[in-house]
Amino acid sequence: MEEKWYLYNKKKEIIMATIDLRNTVKEYINTADIRLLKMIKALAESYQNDEQELRLSEEQYQMIDKRRKAHLTGESKSFTWEQVKQNARKAG
Repeated sequence: MEEKWYLYNKKKEIIMATIDLRNTVKEYINTADIRLLKMIKALAESYQNDEQELRLSEEQYQMIDKRRKAHLTGESKSFTWEQVKQNARKAG
């Protein structure tokens, strides 16, 4: 197993953790039997399908942009986090 590097910069830690994880997964794949390889393939395909489903359509982006503009110009009502919590407690 490769030596892990512990860096102080959080972004670099994430990168190193990703590299370590990728190398570990590669080790599993290199020694895997057909059953594990099929599970990994199914997981990867499921992940790709989920990623495609999570993408916003152009219409959704336009709606978000319209709402953002309304918020920035004061055309829509906004609440602070404290107000949201208070409203939720009152509703419950």
